[in-house]
Amino acid sequence: MVRHCHIALCAAVAALVTLGLVMLASTSAWVGGEEAPYHFFWRQLWMALMGVGAAFALAMVDPRHLRRWWPWLLFGGCLLLALCYVPGVAEEKYGERRWIRVLGFQFQPSEIAKALTMIALAGWFARWQTEIKSFWRGFVVPALLLGIPFCLVFFETDMGTAVGIGASGFAVLFAAGTRLLYLLPTGAAGIAAFCYLVQSNENRWARIEAWLQLLDGTGDVKGKAWQQFLALLAFGNGGVAGQGLGNGTQKVRMPFAESDFIFPTVGEELGLWGTLGTVLCYVVIAVAGLGIASCASTVFNRCLAIGLTAVVVVPAMINIGVVTAALPNTGLPLPFVSHGGTNLVFTLGAVGLLCGIHLRSRHEERKGEPLTAKKTYEVRL
Repeated sequence: MVRHCHIALCAAVAALVTLGLVMLASTSAWVGGEEAPYHFFWRQLWMALMGVGAAFALAMVDPRHLRRWWPWLLFGGCLLLALCYVPGVAEEKYGERRWIRVLGFQFQPSEIAKALTMIALAGWFARWQTEIKSFWRGFVVPALLLGIPFCLVFFETDMGTAVGIGASGFAVLFAAGTRLLYLLPTGAAGIAAFCYLVQSNENRWARIEAWLQLLDGTGDVKGKAWQQFLALLAFGNGGVAGQGLGNGTQKVRMPFAESDFIFPTVGEELGLWGTLGTVLCYVVIAVAGLGIASCASTVFNRCLAIGLTAVVVVPAMINIGVVTAALPNTGLPLPFVSHGGTNLVFTLGAVGLLCGIHLRSRHEERKGEPLTAKKTYEVRL
């Protein structure tokens, strides 16, 4: 079964990308305007083709090159994140500085930084395999490699992506063998600091309060809870069988129905079976990614496979938790499904890297098998 992890991975990703295009065709007509009713669909289709090309290209990249150049890759990712603080380059939307515009192209550096951070952590642990249990080289330096991009993303006020990077990085540290004696207190302190910073931000704290109680004292929906309330209505309207493709009603008035809140439209139009199928695809991606990591031939490949799997699965878990009101509202897209060019291209690129790791592991496994025609000698007494 482990031999065919890449097939299961690609099948699940293809199903999610197809689902995303179908749901955007159903949704973008309502949110795109009359002049270009399918603007989001065509743009997502173009980005999907670019992402498939990036996946094939990155699958051909030898991981040894990534291991050799990881310091420069991390430096480049942090430099792009720093541009989000430069006036004239950064594009501020909805009070957040997630986007930059370079040479006429607008993209989110945090999507690139997620994969580059995992490459850096894998490169560090591959370099210092014998000192993973030590305090400095096994914990402090990797924590700094993770903390720099985490802080740059967090103070863009992109807290959702920052949490995803932090959780993915901690997964790599844990899998590499960093001592729990160091990880657990650091995690607890980080959660406490995160809660303090959220509470000190009026907008974020209002979202927490709205999540704790969607309705106010008069029975009306709180302003910050409006999206999650409509999402719950959409899931309720869909039931088990769904209203039918294109027959959803909540997408008409739901903000960001094409991006962060596309999953409720899946529930309303395709029903419980559609949502369970979507969740199953992410479960398959998680299992396939861990399978690829388990058969990886080097520490670098193993850590990188775990990190890349986490940067896909963790945002999916957060997004599904948000739209079902299990978590406070935060702006994270549903990987492969939500509208978002940068996210789609670089997430597909991460899948390409995973497939490349698996194919090379299988090649090295076949290469190490004993020859059938090998001669043996024995001494008879």
